[in-house]
Amino acid sequence: MSTTATKKKLKPLGNKLVVKKLEAKDQTEGGIYLPSGSQEKPLEGLVIAVGPGSMNDKGERQSMDIKEGDLVIYSKYSGTEVKVSGEDLLVIAEADVLAVVEEA
Repeated sequence: MSTTATKKKLKPLGNKLVVKKLEAKDQTEGGIYLPSGSQEKPLEGLVIAVGPGSMNDKGERQSMDIKEGDLVIYSKYSGTEVKVSGEDLLVIAEADVLAVVEEA
């Protein structure tokens, strides 16, 4: 193994996604600043990697409905938190995504 620092990248398998969690807001809509202890964990994130999809009973690959670059809302207790190259990421299953945020 090399001792030099290299940037690592996650490649999700099956129906998994790698999501970069959005930062918690430190100010409310009304302008009130929140202390870090009372900030809610954000349930939104940016999809940075998508797996190839799961296999069905016939051995066919099921395509993913979510793509890289999508802004998603996911279940509160879903996924596994990992730290890669100093970045906090979340690996979740496609089924744990509740919605894709679209511009109105």
